Amino acid sequence: MHNGNLCNKIQPMNNRDYKICAPGEYYHIYNRGNGKQNIFQNTEDYKFFIKRLNFNLYPPEEDGETIRIQKLPPDSFSLLCYCLMPNHFHLLIKQNGNVSTSKLINKLCTSYSKFFNKKYDRVGHLFQGCFKQINVTDNEYLKWLSCYIHQNPKTAGLTKKLEDYRWSSYNQHITGEGDIVCEPAIITDQFKNINEYKKFIDDSLGVLMKKKEFDHILLDA
Repeated sequence: MHNGNLCNKIQPMNNRDYKICAPGEYYHIYNRGNGKQNIFQNTEDYKFFIKRLNFNLYPPEEDGETIRIQKLPPDSFSLLCYCLMPNHFHLLIKQNGNVSTSKLINKLCTSYSKFFNKKYDRVGHLFQGCFKQINVTDNEYLKWLSCYIHQNPKTAGLTKKLEDYRWSSYNQHITGEGDIVCEPAIITDQFKNINEYKKFIDDSLGVLMKKKEFDHILLDA
């Protein structure tokens, strides 16, 4: 990934064709509920989504459950950061092998939709069409994107402190604690220390609120 001079302008990557995937590429993947409905109603829902994401990213050894569910090859993807919001989700993923991100997300969303529909006695599509995917090819944009994803709960008014919002990878990046294993070093190692990265996120809120380059994400998600 090359470095870009984006100090004054954050440039979004415009490739949203989720069918085009390649090893070593970074992707911002997001989707929202059909008709903007909530896809997470309570803690159990968030936990189930994370459980399925974890299962597909890091397949466990064979047991009763894995015999019934086809696993993806180990180490197919690296999860850099994520955020689950009441009516949408964001994932920042690196594709490591030949298994496409579409296979990962389709398995994840299909499994979660079945769980959600059964739990709430509903039928039909849970998500709004195919997921959106942006190929992130600029390193500076990658860093700003991590801020955007982590700032989602605050900009939506769900929390005043990012560390108090459980359903994101913010704490994993800052303290190393979280509900699913991420690989934040791809981003955090670009800073002198964790405190510098934390400050970068904290200071980004004012910038992101003024920038229009992320509006395409808000419109889609």
